[in-house]
Amino acid sequence: MATIRKFIQYYKPHRKLFFADMVCAFIVAVTGLFYPMIAKNMINDYVPNRNLRLLLIWGGVLLAIYLLKAGLNWFIQYYGHIVGVRIQADMRRDIFHRLQKLPFSFFDEHKTGSIMSRIVNDLMDISELAHHGPEDLFLSIIMLIGAFIMLCTINIPLTLIIFAFLPFMVWFSVLIRREMNAAFTQARVEMAEINAGLENSIAGIRVSRSYTCGSHEEKKFAGYNDRYQKARGESYRVMAKFFSTTGFFTDFLYLIVLVAGGLFFYFGKIDAGGFAAFLLYINMFLNPINRLISFFEQFQNGMTGFQRFEEIMAVAEEPEAPNAKELQNVQGAIDFENVSFQYEGEDETHLVIRNLTLHIDPGKTVALVGPSGAGKTTLCHLIPRFYEVSSGVIRIDGEDITNLKRLSLRQNIGMVAQDVFLFTGTIRENIAYGNLEASEEEIIEAAKKANIHDYIMTLDEGYDTYVGERGVKLSGGQKQRISIARIFLKNPAILILDEATSALDNATEMLIQQSLEELSKGRTCIVVAHRLSTIKNADEIIVLTDKGVQERGTHQELLAKNGIYANLYQYQFRQ
Repeated sequence: MATIRKFIQYYKPHRKLFFADMVCAFIVAVTGLFYPMIAKNMINDYVPNRNLRLLLIWGGVLLAIYLLKAGLNWFIQYYGHIVGVRIQADMRRDIFHRLQKLPFSFFDEHKTGSIMSRIVNDLMDISELAHHGPEDLFLSIIMLIGAFIMLCTINIPLTLIIFAFLPFMVWFSVLIRREMNAAFTQARVEMAEINAGLENSIAGIRVSRSYTCGSHEEKKFAGYNDRYQKARGESYRVMAKFFSTTGFFTDFLYLIVLVAGGLFFYFGKIDAGGFAAFLLYINMFLNPINRLISFFEQFQNGMTGFQRFEEIMAVAEEPEAPNAKELQNVQGAIDFENVSFQYEGEDETHLVIRNLTLHIDPGKTVALVGPSGAGKTTLCHLIPRFYEVSSGVIRIDGEDITNLKRLSLRQNIGMVAQDVFLFTGTIRENIAYGNLEASEEEIIEAAKKANIHDYIMTLDEGYDTYVGERGVKLSGGQKQRISIARIFLKNPAILILDEATSALDNATEMLIQQSLEELSKGRTCIVVAHRLSTIKNADEIIVLTDKGVQERGTHQELLAKNGIYANLYQYQFRQ
């Protein structure tokens, strides 16, 4: 019931249109009740008594009723669906908003394609449920009550005989509901897996082609597809059981009406017009039954989708301190005080960072070097609170970052990573991501500082050049310089460069290194690097291993120590 109440909340912004739709549906249901009674009078009175005037009058009344129904049905079909689409859009807006607030650990645990399936596929049936669900339920109740009253005016005992079978149909529908719910939920889970596998395969199409692993990808997809086919087949098996049995019930009701009504007519308990009206009303009686059957299918489809929607909406957002402050006038001093970190679900034996204490002066460039797995990238992710520390404190300008508003914290931190992500769109749009309010002149100035403006101007479309999905139409160096231009535009006080040039050739690296040096001026800069030649000019170099800080000093000081850094540097120099 709690889930249904949450679902109903989404009707509130659209209640005027929804109630208008329900009023129209009510009028359609009521007008439908007139036809059998008019037909009864025609058969019993107007035709036998040759009353042409009343026959034509009531024929005209029926025509007017049908024209009214046509107009109302148009309103119901159009605006009823509009209500459903708007509710679906509201839910999609809410779930996307929630995704922007979820911790990074959520995205570590959930596949991109699976999340997309919840936003697109699972919410698709909600639109139909939001429109047809209340309408079918409301119309069914009105028509059943109306048909019962009208039938009682013709013959009460025959009416009670027919309605006595209704509880059995309702009982069966409720009985099978749980089985349908489980089957539809499993089908949605498997659909999410197909989307996740498909998204992964398409994103990695160049890798699979280069390794000639197309047949392997086809086998993986066939596995997803087969599981979905079986799950969907099971849901259709349950539906077949449901519809075949309810179909038998409706046919059996026709049989009861024909036999019982025929006997009543035979013994003079009902006249010919009444018998004909009874048959017509039974047809109207079966329509709401069929609507109820349809409602159960829509309800299962829609509510399983809504439940999966609610699963994401129930995930806790990134926590914010009750009295969190704005980070303003940033100087850039960074302190790690006994910081330890482990990923969610891991125990203390899997600490990525253990009791790290570190001070970085404002405006200085500090380089982090060391073996893979020492926690260098993780350390960078802790500063903007992409992950929460397991213990210890990180401070910026003496302020515990957990007491700062996340938005203001991240506004003052810029990151350039090795794996650059460009959004599908134009070069201009990707640079402007650093400051969505930036003018054209500011975008161009940022591109110039990143040494990418001259290249952009050689393109036919210039800044309006389409970069392709994830920037596939650009080289690694070009993408990297666009990401640097983006940071120039953001103009943060603290800069994090996470192996920003390690994937580039030497010539491109030298060009980008110039941009990075320009970018680092006047900022606190943390550089993670494997190529030690790129960090020789850093104010301080910190050697980080799984045991914590092992060495620190300038390039010359660390070489003089002849320790870990000196060995790494000499090895790279030999290479």
